[in-house]
Amino acid sequence: MILDAQNITKSYGPLQVLNGVSLQVQKGEIISIVGASGAGKSTLLHIIGTLDRPDGGTVNIEGNNISGKKDKQLAAFRNAKLGFIFQFHHLLPEFTAIENVCIPAFIAGTKTSAAEKRAKELLTLLKLEHRIGHKPNELSGGEQQRVAVARALMNNPSIVMADEPSGNLDSDNAKDLHKLFFDLRDKLGQTFIIVTHNEELAEMADRKIVMKDGKINPSVA
Repeated sequence: MILDAQNITKSYGPLQVLNGVSLQVQKGEIISIVGASGAGKSTLLHIIGTLDRPDGGTVNIEGNNISGKKDKQLAAFRNAKLGFIFQFHHLLPEFTAIENVCIPAFIAGTKTSAAEKRAKELLTLLKLEHRIGHKPNELSGGEQQRVAVARALMNNPSIVMADEPSGNLDSDNAKDLHKLFFDLRDKLGQTFIIVTHNEELAEMADRKIVMKDGKINPSVA
């Protein structure tokens, strides 16, 4: 088991957002998390992705109990073990595609030559080898999101967390991105946890988790 989250609770003031959520994920699984706005999907993703802390419960990733780690330890763990893809690519506009992809490796202290070699391999895998020197404003929306995927994969993460990854793409680019996730799982054994409103992507996943009122609906999980 690569992820074991148990009895996660989270409130913001009087608003109870998560109410005892438990989730287990195996290595190589693609999990989709769906539900109405306000159901707690993104909050759960942010907590298991160490971007936010729960009020209660535990999160274990590859046997590491992350709940007790300090902020600096969490940041190092997150950079080494987790990749993130968001609805908006969040590429740095002043940097080229390969420079954007290299950033997680540079944060980890990887030498420039090794980081650039890995980035070129990923961009080639994602069919962007001809765009490595282009800045984000010179790339299409689909290309920008694929650069963001390469960046998420840079440090060979245990899990990639994706929050509405195709929400800002047209239907053709969204389909290409969805197919890419499954290709990466097949080629790299990559694990994905994806929050999405895209029903097609949700149904493609190995498991679809449905959330309602801060809980997982057990009848459809």
